[in-house]
Amino acid sequence: MPPKKRNTGTTQSKELKPTAESSSTEKKESPELSAKKHRDKDAEFVTLCKSLHVTDLVCDRAWTLWKTMQESLDEVTDSQKRLWGACLFVTVTDMDVACFTLTQVLKAVSMNVKQFMALVRKLDVNLDTISTKVNSALSRLEKKYDVTLALYQRFEKTCKEILVSDGKEREIMRSCWTMFLLAKGRALQMEDDLVISFQLLLCTLELFIKRCPPDLLQPLYQSAISKVQSPPTRTSRRNQSKAKSRPPEPEIDVQLLETLCKENDCNAEEVKNVYQTSFSAFLDSMDLSRSPDFPQVNDLNQQYEEHYLKTRDLDGRLFFDGDETVLVPKVEIAQVERTPKKNLPEDDAALIPPQTPIRAAMTSIQQLRGDLNSIGDQPSTKLSTYFKNCTVDPTQDVLKRLETLGHVYSQRFGQAVGPRSAVLGMQRFTLSVRLYYRVMEAMLESEEKRLSVQNFSKLLNDSTFHTSLLACALEVVMATYGGLEGNFKSGGYNHGGGVDSAETDLCFPWILDVFNLTAFDFYKVIESFIKADPTLSKDSVKHLETCENLIMERIAWRTDSPLFELLKQEHEGGAAEQVETAASFSQPLQHNHTAADLYLSPVRPGLRILPPESPSSQASPQPPNQPAPQTAGQTPRHTKSNSLSLFYKKLYRLAYTRLKMLCSYLLSSHPELEPIIWTLFQHTLQHEYDLMKDRHLDQLMMSAMYAICKVKSVDLRFKTIVTAYKNMPNASQETFKHVLITEGHYDSIIAFYNQVFMQKLKTNILQYASTRPPTLSPIPQIQRSPYKFPNSPLRVPGSNNVYISPLKSARMSPGIMTPRSRMLVSIGESFGLSNRFQKINQMVNSSDRSFKRTLDLGSTPKPLKRLRFDVDGQDEADGSKSGGDSTLIQKLAEMSSTRSRMQEQKMKEDAESRKE
Repeated sequence: MPPKKRNTGTTQSKELKPTAESSSTEKKESPELSAKKHRDKDAEFVTLCKSLHVTDLVCDRAWTLWKTMQESLDEVTDSQKRLWGACLFVTVTDMDVACFTLTQVLKAVSMNVKQFMALVRKLDVNLDTISTKVNSALSRLEKKYDVTLALYQRFEKTCKEILVSDGKEREIMRSCWTMFLLAKGRALQMEDDLVISFQLLLCTLELFIKRCPPDLLQPLYQSAISKVQSPPTRTSRRNQSKAKSRPPEPEIDVQLLETLCKENDCNAEEVKNVYQTSFSAFLDSMDLSRSPDFPQVNDLNQQYEEHYLKTRDLDGRLFFDGDETVLVPKVEIAQVERTPKKNLPEDDAALIPPQTPIRAAMTSIQQLRGDLNSIGDQPSTKLSTYFKNCTVDPTQDVLKRLETLGHVYSQRFGQAVGPRSAVLGMQRFTLSVRLYYRVMEAMLESEEKRLSVQNFSKLLNDSTFHTSLLACALEVVMATYGGLEGNFKSGGYNHGGGVDSAETDLCFPWILDVFNLTAFDFYKVIESFIKADPTLSKDSVKHLETCENLIMERIAWRTDSPLFELLKQEHEGGAAEQVETAASFSQPLQHNHTAADLYLSPVRPGLRILPPESPSSQASPQPPNQPAPQTAGQTPRHTKSNSLSLFYKKLYRLAYTRLKMLCSYLLSSHPELEPIIWTLFQHTLQHEYDLMKDRHLDQLMMSAMYAICKVKSVDLRFKTIVTAYKNMPNASQETFKHVLITEGHYDSIIAFYNQVFMQKLKTNILQYASTRPPTLSPIPQIQRSPYKFPNSPLRVPGSNNVYISPLKSARMSPGIMTPRSRMLVSIGESFGLSNRFQKINQMVNSSDRSFKRTLDLGSTPKPLKRLRFDVDGQDEADGSKSGGDSTLIQKLAEMSSTRSRMQEQKMKEDAESRKE
């Protein structure tokens, strides 16, 4: 029954962990390798070790790892030298010793960053060959590389717009880039924060532009420099340097900085704050605040060299040199620099700006700020009215809570990002407060319509509700400022169970730790938050949905979660035999519960007299401030927690979705096993929920799959399971490498299965091998997403091929909108007057009426044409200019005709099917 565990991988894992004795020995060792000690090793391997200045202990452990790799790898496609370099990297990362930098090993084995990281991950042939520590280091380095690459590409593009190309500009650019790298390394603890790093880059550019000779600047930036900031001539600089009473140079040229921000779609106020806090402090430390000259290149290089050797990762200067170690394949460059091409003429292609990571981040931030600029920092008149209608007015508590949490948030933000970044944190907190007020008001309006009450005293005096709502607003803002994808901490893992002493990221669930908020309480507000704010971007909705999934997968199952107390009360109190009936699995996930219901749902279900459950009673919810009705002569029974019931409904659907995906990877030839595995999986979640404590949903899923395959004599090993699992969305290697066995002790998924899962469920598992196996659990009905994306194109009712999508902001250009539809009509700001829209409505409406009176069963639909009206009225088909209203009407007529033909064809097919 138990799977056999490889001894080689376990031994190697233990060997790589440095003990106190080995560490002390290592310090006494000479950094030079002893040739006598390594006669048993390949001479070229020893030469590589010498070139990277590793110690004897590192050499020995890396060689042991290499021998393990040789036994485990099916085939060695890369050169031995490259694999040796990967083994050395894994060893020094695990031992946490400073032998060489990432750039040094890349140059030693002649590989670029992406190739090397893919090779290191390829070495993970066993479950415990590469530690989670190495995986985390790889992820950090990869993200830092992606951010630096995006920043450098934008730096090159921006410098071409600033400087005149005459051969001298390259040295200025080199100094500017080096200074930026040094500023980023010193001012930011989070060097992989794309947005703040880009803002810091603009500050550096501002410094260099105002100290640059005017003849090297493009006209836009010559005129942007304030007169008082105009750089003096070289002679006057010498005279000024000698003068003792020279007036200090202003730190910021506001006009120049605003020009830079405008040209780069960046908020000027935020950049000013970065300048006045982080960048000014950096300039002071370099003694450059008042100097009118360029910084000395040699000094910058020397100081950056020290920083780079200390961090032991990438040398950012190599981006400027175009070094092979930081180059990316041409395919990846193409993906970064442009959006997917459509079948457009070359002239039209210029309308679509490159969708780089920085442009995407800046656009998202602009949209968010634009949506929230009109909202005040205080409750609106309507929201204040809701507060005053409460039995106990919550206004003062709300304001005091915001003040307290704002201080906590900005302080922790500063600790994570940089010592002088608390001001930036408060800026983002202020944006979040506006979103918090707007969503709260929308929620209360919805509750008022639903329940016909205006007194929400119990809800609005619930501190957990307010904290959760604010945390959700903050998560949306932080995700928008996140820049790149993947703003999550390895699925919510935190091995210590608390907050890391040196926080270096703001990824979810960081905000829960900051506010000391349980994940189960936070989950209650997510769905209502999304439904209450239709202006949320699609990316924000997806982010919150991913947060919800992470909570259900792992974070809600932490030891201190209130979820376990609720489950215990549900099972012991007799509210129901199970938290969610199996009969409801096949029904769509539909419910009338709002955040008010979930937060006021009983945490300690007491004995109440309740009417018998019926569809009618479930359809008419009680106001959140009124108790449930009581009827005399009925048997008392426990109430059921709304929040727990909805949680399990979503949990089952998520669990089955992931199981179905894994089965499609591994058991396509055994489809009969999927419902059996699901039955065991569902039974575990329902009756053995303690197995989820401090663990991950996918750990139970993989264990259930292995157990059923074992009793059904299907050859499926854990190694095969985890190899397929790595390809699943949001999968983390820590899920199968770092599984809780007993308190404080972690091991691989194999150890968990043998020592915990099978021991707990052995009797139940063996029943599936008997002639009378357990009854299969119903399969949950899966929908694509429980949330609708309000900004996605929506089909016009009664039509097959007409879709509309709201233009969210006037700042959005029609060239940016790229819906993937069969027919595209993009109407930009310069489309025309309102009478043109009236003509569209008239044309569509008349088409509907004529269609209802016509049914030509003999007509055949013609091939569709793609139509596009750009901002200049240019037609995609022939590239000619529009002739005004007549051309517009012609296009609309053609569009309506095509639409009518499709509808007629559909009705013809329906008529034929009825005849049959």
